Amino acid sequence: MDHWITIETSIIPGSKVELTLLQRNDDFSIRIAGVPGDLMNSRMHHSEDELAKFGCNRLSSIKNARVLVGGLGMGFTLAAVLKKVGVSAKVTVAELVPAVVEWNRGRLGQCAGRPINDNRTQIHLGDVANLLKRKSVKLQDDQFDAILLDVDNGPEAMTHSDNEWLYSLMGLKNIYEKLMPKGIVAIWSASANPTFTKRLKKTGFNVQEHIVRARPGKGSRHTIFVAQKD
Repeated sequence: MDHWITIETSIIPGSKVELTLLQRNDDFSIRIAGVPGDLMNSRMHHSEDELAKFGCNRLSSIKNARVLVGGLGMGFTLAAVLKKVGVSAKVTVAELVPAVVEWNRGRLGQCAGRPINDNRTQIHLGDVANLLKRKSVKLQDDQFDAILLDVDNGPEAMTHSDNEWLYSLMGLKNIYEKLMPKGIVAIWSASANPTFTKRLKKTGFNVQEHIVRARPGKGSRHTIFVAQKD
């Protein structure tokens, strides 16, 4: 298998956008139909690993740490989070596209080591925004030590217009309220966005920006916004 072969396709719920899963030998790609290039590629996940590092480095010693990951993708962010947190942690992954979860349960799952099978993982089928808007009776059920967003292309939403709410001032205020004291939200972005940085600061976050590569030392440059609550 030397050429990319289409394995499956799926429509993103609430849109007409079609995702395509392709395979070439041991490599996988997820693409948007009609859009050049990869949305995700199994050989280029260094920035997803770094997202987990920046968001969860402080959690290894925190008992019962709670993490929310927006976007399952190919599972690399989830796998990296599980390496950072302790055995008592609970990691909730919100994935909008049911097919993406099924792909991770199938042949795609081998890429990241099948992290969805870890007993600390809980899959939520649906928009991560709905979890951020939800109000639970028990406050502790609503708060997280870290929130990681690897949704779409970051603040420049590409596949699902509803994702724009996540990066709006209202969305960021919801995220702020969902974080425990000193909690961190780490946000993956395809590029820098000075306007978004200002929005994070306006919300009350202490903000750092990190430029990371798609592969160690090479590949596309991406931005990770790391915003900590006081």
